[in-house]
Amino acid sequence: MDKLSLLKLFVNAVDQGGFAAAANHLGLSASTVSKGIARLEDNLSIKLFNRSTRQVNLTDAGSHYLVTARRIVLELEQCEQELRQTNDRPCGQVKVNLPVSYGRLYVMPLLQGFTKLYPDIKLDISFNDSYVDILEQGFDLTIRTGKLNDQRLVARMLSPIDFILCASPDYISSNGFPSCATEYSQHSWVRFKYPQSGRLMPITVDEGQGPESYDPGRQFIVNDGEAVAELCAQGLGLTQLPHFIARDWLRTNKIVPISPFLRSSEGVYCVYPKREFLPVKVKVLIDYLMMKIEQNGENTYHTWAETLQPITSEIKR
Repeated sequence: MDKLSLLKLFVNAVDQGGFAAAANHLGLSASTVSKGIARLEDNLSIKLFNRSTRQVNLTDAGSHYLVTARRIVLELEQCEQELRQTNDRPCGQVKVNLPVSYGRLYVMPLLQGFTKLYPDIKLDISFNDSYVDILEQGFDLTIRTGKLNDQRLVARMLSPIDFILCASPDYISSNGFPSCATEYSQHSWVRFKYPQSGRLMPITVDEGQGPESYDPGRQFIVNDGEAVAELCAQGLGLTQLPHFIARDWLRTNKIVPISPFLRSSEGVYCVYPKREFLPVKVKVLIDYLMMKIEQNGENTYHTWAETLQPITSEIKR
């Protein structure tokens, strides 16, 4: 037994009036209690009880030790009770880190409803597209795209990531419709550059032989996904967008899909530290986000992009 367990045995032996009664109260054998008290005395090099065949009584040292032992056991029990109550009731601060575009477009619109359901939960939200060490920086929850390689963390998939080739109606009216990948290099392109690495995100196409990376050129290079969509909507070129950035622009017809969606090998995940007991304040936030995103047409296996109908060349001309 550890020291704390021995202290609990000691306090119970006093409160129950003997080792046998303490053993019965705790659901242990009398020999376990007796051996535990003996071990505690050995550790202290002090005799805590005067033992006789009929009863056990505290020594003077035992009486003195009891005051501190009882306080420690009581304070720990009170603390544990408070923690259980806190963990059973959704309250307190949840520190969240979100990727910039997904956070603004998908998560922020959901938070008003969440705070109405859970007014005692306070959200501390930051935005960052760079790598975040959740444990080192003390985050309760983050949303990330990609693949999880950290065994200290748990990831729950919100959705796959689907990519959509897009153009504005004005651009197509002025420049024509690219009917195949070989024609892409004849058009202007707005390309996304990863802020961390400076690498251009490749354009992925599928001409029936499976997805392939393709470099059609670049007239505009931008390191912000929403800015890429904005420039595309202004008619400055073709682009390829992840579904969560493309969604609102497609709904307003400011851009249109020019080919079927392509599913990447990565996804969008809720990521949180691995622990035996997930705080209820974190659990209800994860469950709420997953529920709302599913209500908006996405889940672990699907996104709304699957229902997208690319416009045909006849319509575009």
